[in-house]
Amino acid sequence: MLKGNINMDLHLKNKVALVTGAASGLGKSIALLLAEEGAKVAINYRSRKESADALAVRIREKYGVDAIAVYADVADETGVRTMFDETEKQLGTVEIAVNNAAYCANPECADLTLDEFQKCVDINLRGMFLVCRETVRRLRLRKSAGNIVNISSQAAVRGSQTGKTVYDMTKAGILGFTRSLAIETAKDGILVNAVLPGIMHTDIIAAAYEAEPERFNRRAPLGRIGRTEEIAHVAVFLCSDRVSYMTGATVDVSGGLAMH
Repeated sequence: MLKGNINMDLHLKNKVALVTGAASGLGKSIALLLAEEGAKVAINYRSRKESADALAVRIREKYGVDAIAVYADVADETGVRTMFDETEKQLGTVEIAVNNAAYCANPECADLTLDEFQKCVDINLRGMFLVCRETVRRLRLRKSAGNIVNISSQAAVRGSQTGKTVYDMTKAGILGFTRSLAIETAKDGILVNAVLPGIMHTDIIAAAYEAEPERFNRRAPLGRIGRTEEIAHVAVFLCSDRVSYMTGATVDVSGGLAMH
């Protein structure tokens, strides 16, 4: 549940949620909070099978809800369909999809290879598109409402100073796609929203952060980097029917970094 004095029921009990890239980082936190709210969770992974399996066991044991680890390269069309088939078979129809899987190509534009460019586009945009398309198709087939949450980045509106031009481009593309898909699916009761996370404490930056914490902390007006759970709380809220009059929105959870 959301922490604090007010206990808000998000009405997620027994809902089926699919979270891509959920074996670690933000995706893992989102999966855990969805389970805490009573949702059944499909934990998508591509290369971290042991971590995904362990998370599924942890969810089942701690929260008493169904959870599975499901493999798929989100950039592969057949793989995405198979992932949805397996989730439906074990948990039921996906009513909530969180597009969290991402890849960051670090070289500056002048040094970026076409292969790295394409990999970033394939995972961040093609993957999101395929998961969204499959979600919408299956919900429409059953005439069911649903929620899609796309994880973008504050870099989509601010840009980067560290050679992430193609990553920033894909994250900005997520915002345009979110708005247009929200218009397309409004008549179906399928709500589509996006989250703009700021810098988070994840395994990716852990070593660099521990070496120079102030270099990271001073970038955000709140004076610190975020915890994945803080962003996850907002993402999970967007998965609920508490946002029944909210679609096509971008929610800034960046510690004031984006101010968007």
